[in-house]
Amino acid sequence: MSAKRPLKRQDSIHGEEMPVRDSSKKSLVGVIDDGTKTVRFVIFEAERSEELASYQLDKTVVQPQEGWYEQDPLEILHHIRECAEKTFEQLTELGYSKEDIVALGITNQRETTIAWDKFTGELLHPAIAWNDIRTDSTVDAILAKVPDRNKNYLKHICGLPISPYFSALKMRWLKDNIKAVRRASRDKRLLFGTVDAWIMWNLTGGVQDGLHVTDVTNASRTLLMNLETLNWDPMLCRLFGIHRDSLPQIRSSSEVYGVVKDGSVLDGIRISGILGNQQSALVGQNCLQAGQAKNTYRSGCFLLYNTGTRRVHSAHGLVTTLAYRLGPRAPPVYALEGSVAVAGEAMKFLRDNLKLIKDVAKDTEHIAGQVFSTGDVYFVPAFSGLYAPYWRKDARGIICGLTAFTTKNHIIRAALEAVCFQTRDILEAMNKDCGMPLSKLHVDGRMTSNDLLMQLQADLIGIPVLRAHSWDMSALGVAMVAGHAAGVWAADTWRHHATPADTFLPTATDDDRDARYTKWKMAVQRSLGWATTKKSIAMTVQSRLIVRPKL
Repeated sequence: MSAKRPLKRQDSIHGEEMPVRDSSKKSLVGVIDDGTKTVRFVIFEAERSEELASYQLDKTVVQPQEGWYEQDPLEILHHIRECAEKTFEQLTELGYSKEDIVALGITNQRETTIAWDKFTGELLHPAIAWNDIRTDSTVDAILAKVPDRNKNYLKHICGLPISPYFSALKMRWLKDNIKAVRRASRDKRLLFGTVDAWIMWNLTGGVQDGLHVTDVTNASRTLLMNLETLNWDPMLCRLFGIHRDSLPQIRSSSEVYGVVKDGSVLDGIRISGILGNQQSALVGQNCLQAGQAKNTYRSGCFLLYNTGTRRVHSAHGLVTTLAYRLGPRAPPVYALEGSVAVAGEAMKFLRDNLKLIKDVAKDTEHIAGQVFSTGDVYFVPAFSGLYAPYWRKDARGIICGLTAFTTKNHIIRAALEAVCFQTRDILEAMNKDCGMPLSKLHVDGRMTSNDLLMQLQADLIGIPVLRAHSWDMSALGVAMVAGHAAGVWAADTWRHHATPADTFLPTATDDDRDARYTKWKMAVQRSLGWATTKKSIAMTVQSRLIVRPKL
């Protein structure tokens, strides 16, 4: 990874080469950014939005069965340390040293769940990734215990529907199906955590008094945290059979938790910020006021709408989540979130399965741009069900509206439009829940480099789309909250900081936009009910050969 770009910036700000630190330079904030596919280490100068130095490594994702996704938590730790070392090498070229780093933040893929032994540090199973759907039968078993099998029965407590997506189901599956996890639970040796908790425990000493903590944003994705008390809810823990002793302590997103003590290059640095990656992007995009929203376009799409200190309970299929809490005494700030399971993944499907394109970034824009419409073709990429606002695990992908004149250009354009329509689905639900239509949408994520996608998005939602200059805003958000706790990054100053952006204005008419959206809704209806719902838990178990959960 080259340090050339930050060096140029450095030179333009500070003049000549500076082998020694001078007083005009700001304190540094380091960030561990653990995504679904990559691990990054990034360094920012306090109160500046451009990265000073960074390094990243790809992760191994294993698919033992269809719909199952696993990661190696030890690889995550290894990558963090290697990325930190490489980034520190760039620092010396910039006239800085490790001693200039005053705070460290952690941002992570959410819902991904890890089980380990608190006395030996031994992993009890690979991490079960957020998009893994092995817990279908566990969901059925939990639904059998709630009135009317209502998947929204717990939403008033934790803000979330009972869905394979959330961590409690993954914890329950591990206890039901993995002997080592059951044994550790019985012997009171079991620790569960999302990836932030695993990283924190290992960095702060592991078996030598490592801190077992998480922050409110990650805890709010488990199905176990009470949104009002911001603590693990006893009734929810009982329902899912998860002992509170195995869960991390819930803290704010911005406070000094402890110091790195793992013998790595990070030794001695204070850890002072934790945010789930989508909440971190919300902060990085500077959506710190109620009524502001951002959408991140990656393999999935994640749209968060800041509702301030007000908890808005969605009646239209969205989830209520913690946006952030800027300190132990600060009020919690909430958000409504809509998650789209398949966005960038649909483009990979066109490349890998249908062989319609070779290069996702270039070809989707170029080939789809050769036609002026989809020719009335609609593509619903519900490969493993639909997330918000439908929450239908029986949905499956369809391409409809084909005629003798349909070409691959139309199908590729329909795949791009599917991302935009799914975003509109979520915005429509947010408007109904909040009664405050959005005036503009802030966006980031790798897919936003596609200008055609951005224009289609503006056209199909009818409001300006503001694309951040940096495709990944999640590292920046947690840098801000970590720097805030360390006293080098004022949240109030950041609130008034204008994040540089490219603006895409809508060009379609309201009639055209709404006519296309009506057809999209027709296509969604046709995608429902393809995966047959099992008649009972017993049948589910027989057909899938999965151990029946002991409830």
